Amino acid sequence: MTEDGVLEGEFFVNGDEACAEGAISAGCRFFAGYPITPATEVAERMSRRLPQVGGVYVQMEDELASMNAVLGASWAGVKAMTSTSGPGFSLMMENLGLGVMLETPCVLVNIQRAGPSTGLPTLIGQGDMMQARWGSHGVYEIIAVVPSSPQEIYDLTIVAFNLSERYRVPVLVMSDEVVGHMSEKVVMRRVAPEELVQRPRPTVPPGDYLPYQPGDDLVPPMAIAGEGYRFHVTGLTHDERGYPVMTAETQDKLARRLVDKIRVNRKEIIRLEELYTEDAEVVVCAYGITSRVARRAVQQARDEGIRAGLLRMITVWPFAEDRIRELAPQVRAFVVPEVNYGQIVLEVERCAGGQARTILLPHMGGGVHHPEAILTAVREAAQ
Repeated sequence: MTEDGVLEGEFFVNGDEACAEGAISAGCRFFAGYPITPATEVAERMSRRLPQVGGVYVQMEDELASMNAVLGASWAGVKAMTSTSGPGFSLMMENLGLGVMLETPCVLVNIQRAGPSTGLPTLIGQGDMMQARWGSHGVYEIIAVVPSSPQEIYDLTIVAFNLSERYRVPVLVMSDEVVGHMSEKVVMRRVAPEELVQRPRPTVPPGDYLPYQPGDDLVPPMAIAGEGYRFHVTGLTHDERGYPVMTAETQDKLARRLVDKIRVNRKEIIRLEELYTEDAEVVVCAYGITSRVARRAVQQARDEGIRAGLLRMITVWPFAEDRIRELAPQVRAFVVPEVNYGQIVLEVERCAGGQARTILLPHMGGGVHHPEAILTAVREAAQ
């Protein structure tokens, strides 16, 4: 542990604990949340660790209040985070939309479990992936990253904070129960200041500041409460001063910018990992823990002489539609294993545009696919 409490070195921890440490390494100093399996260990770790690094932990009365507290802390200038699962994620959706409208940098971690409703609280699911994109109402874009290991949830939590600060948007870490409760070696480090992105700040005098006047990158500078700048924030459609303007023209201008600041920069945001895709006739598209199972199946297929490849989506939102469109004319089929009854497969099918078959390999939750099941699907797709 360094003098300021940040951990450095190799540790044997589970994914939830690694997530908390990644947040601390990224500079997070505020956490508000409510216990919920299988994400409770994130909050427990933060409750112990934040006081050691000069941060604040607050256990809220529910998930609605948790998300609100995170937004308020961010506007006070602090990097802030919450974590939850299934039912709590649903409760956070309204204030997630508020965070999008207010352009508030923060991180929301969802350790997914099997549903619907209470479902299987202690077992895996990947059923919240479409909710992550469309769960709040209105026109907006979101960023969501999906880790496949405790090491990666540590690393991607840092990435999530950087993306949230860069684009002034809530960023989702869409993990799952297996990654959250899996214990592996995690290498933690002090992140150099130049590696950490800080939100854009005003460069004009307070009298000239407009809270929602965007720069060339469509992201407006963000003043911090208490630093002398006057600003007004509201969930209502607003102009560049931050004041409500109830016109179709203002709504069109604002909504387009909220969407375009992500879409225009999607090539910088999207992260993928590819294995054997250069000559693949069948590509397995997977994310999260499922991608680890799929990797073995792809290797087994290769050993049998089947030209299989793996496209691992590290960023699921915005979706890697350009890469799917590039691959579609070159392959026979995409195989999409998911611990749900079909969500991301719909995006793969849309982007394939009929140029390649799209095959869903569903799993209802509670466990992960067996590599043999994915291998069987690859064999059939290659015929």
